[in-house]
Amino acid sequence: MNKVLKEILSTGVYLLVVLAITYLIIAYVGQRTEVNGNSMQPTLNDGDNLIVDKISYRFRDPERFDIIVFPFVYKESTYYIKRIIGLPGETVQIDEEGRIYINGEVLQESYGREVIQEEHRGIAAEPITLGEDEYFVMGDNRNNSSDSRLPEVGNIKREQIIGRAWVRIWPFQDIEMITHQ
Repeated sequence: MNKVLKEILSTGVYLLVVLAITYLIIAYVGQRTEVNGNSMQPTLNDGDNLIVDKISYRFRDPERFDIIVFPFVYKESTYYIKRIIGLPGETVQIDEEGRIYINGEVLQESYGREVIQEEHRGIAAEPITLGEDEYFVMGDNRNNSSDSRLPEVGNIKREQIIGRAWVRIWPFQDIEMITHQ
C-alpha cells in the first residue's frame, strides 16, 4: 500500500510540475493566436495560426515593421495583429497620394497591399507625434484595416504589446518564420 501511495504522490507532483511549466510558457514565453480577418493580407490570411513571442520584448524594444499582437481596448478577448510603422517620438502622416511619412520623409516599405485611398488616411491625414512609449501600427491591407489611423485604436502604448508574431503554424503548407525584410 505504501508503494502505491508513493507512486500516486510522485505522479501528482509530476503533473503539477508539467502544469506549472505549461502555465509559465503560455504566460511569459509564447502563445498561439489565430488571425481573424483580412487586415494583414497578403502577409497573413484569415484563419492563419501563429505563435506569438512574448519574451523578446522584455530584452529589446519593438522595431519598425515588426508584426505585433495587442488587445483591442473596447472588446474583451479581442486581439489585433498589426505591423509597426511609427516608433516612439516620431511624427507620422499620410498624404493625399497615400504616401506614409515618418518625420517628414517618405517611408520606404513594400508591405502595403495597395496605395492608401484618401478616405482611409484617418487621423493620420494630419501629423501625429508619438509619445515616448507609443507606436503607430497599420495592417498590410491598408484600405481594409482597423489600426492606428482610427481613433478607437489609436497609438499603441508599449505596455499594451503582448508580443510579436513569430511563426505561422497553420495551415501546414504555409509554415514559416514571420520576419521583416
